[in-house]
Amino acid sequence: MADYDNVRIKKLVLKGEKHKKSKKRKKEKDESGSSKKPKVVVDEDAVAHGGWWAARNAVDITGTVSIEFGERCYLKAMDNGLFTLGAPHNEGDGPDPEEIFTAFPINERKVSFKSGYGKYLKIEKDGMVTGRSEAVGSMEQWEPVFEVNNTIYNNNFSKFLITIILKEKRMALLAETGHFMSIDPEDDACVALRKKVGQYEICKVRSNAARDVVIDTEPTEEKGDLGEVEKNYVKKFQKFQDKKMRINQNDVKELEDAKAHGSLHETLLDRRSKMKADRYCK
Repeated sequence: MADYDNVRIKKLVLKGEKHKKSKKRKKEKDESGSSKKPKVVVDEDAVAHGGWWAARNAVDITGTVSIEFGERCYLKAMDNGLFTLGAPHNEGDGPDPEEIFTAFPINERKVSFKSGYGKYLKIEKDGMVTGRSEAVGSMEQWEPVFEVNNTIYNNNFSKFLITIILKEKRMALLAETGHFMSIDPEDDACVALRKKVGQYEICKVRSNAARDVVIDTEPTEEKGDLGEVEKNYVKKFQKFQDKKMRINQNDVKELEDAKAHGSLHETLLDRRSKMKADRYCK
């Protein structure tokens, strides 16, 4: 009886019947109906700077950072407590060790910077920026100011209005004295002498801290304005027996209202069904 119990029980196979192999289940599609992996958005600017990405607000400026002036040139600490502009780096290279600082948030608006020599950056009375302070006082605090609507404001929009117009969002570092950190074009020294932002005051604070991976989950068909979105879905679903695309001529405002109410896909389907050439419409 024991030998009988050990016999492996199989499905009954009749004589002349071929044994069919079980097929593997296909990979389940995700909620969007596609089994393709989402597209990871690559920060090309960070790649060009060795993985160091540009801060876009004050909360990004914390931990290990570098301060870039110009294109791939970084503020460099010297052993005499002064700073200069380092040599240009090749594309894909990050800053050198002397060009790396540690940023400490003071509050929501201000930060302090410590060099690799363990000293804090300070604005002196003569406008020189030095790195000889053991502790942080008001003169060791810097406020990142960012461009808003082509004009640079400080974060609380109250003290300084900078009149330079910029083509893209950039930033500058404001000292307690109301002067902006810059590079002296004559000797590449780091100073803070001007209350208005010019080309020598524009900088970027970069960080190499790990960031959450940005995933592009938007379907390809929904990229562009609503007119292009409708055209994309027509191409995807409609049959063109005469090779002529048929798009609903009703006002696109109907789609804008539908998108606002969360019924864009239903409205697109309804508009296509009225053209009587859709595989998935009634």
